[in-house]
Amino acid sequence: MEENLTEHGKSLAAPAIFILVFSLHFVSKYLEFHKKKKGSMSELDVQLRAEIKQLLKEASSLTQPSTFAQAAKLRRMAAAKEKELAKNQEMHDKDMKLSFGTYEKLLTISKVVTTLC
Repeated sequence: MEENLTEHGKSLAAPAIFILVFSLHFVSKYLEFHKKKKGSMSELDVQLRAEIKQLLKEASSLTQPSTFAQAAKLRRMAAAKEKELAKNQEMHDKDMKLSFGTYEKLLTISKVVTTLC
């Protein structure tokens, strides 16, 4: 009787571990998918990129010596917008790390504990 219970326990352990590892794998893929999805550019980033492109296009069209000052001004404005864009992306990356970092650490710890057991 006792031998029958231990065999039954062993027979349930393998499928339980498989289901646990399988679910951890899908949670990992789910987090990666949402991280990439949220990592896409925001409307502000798209708008800033369009403005930078337009400013640089206008600056490159001003090739006469008499319009050099105006072209330089447009390039400086484009450089300022690029800095603003970089700042926005940095803030977005920090937000992503804060929102997904904890879940990724917890998932990694769960995977390690599952593998060791």
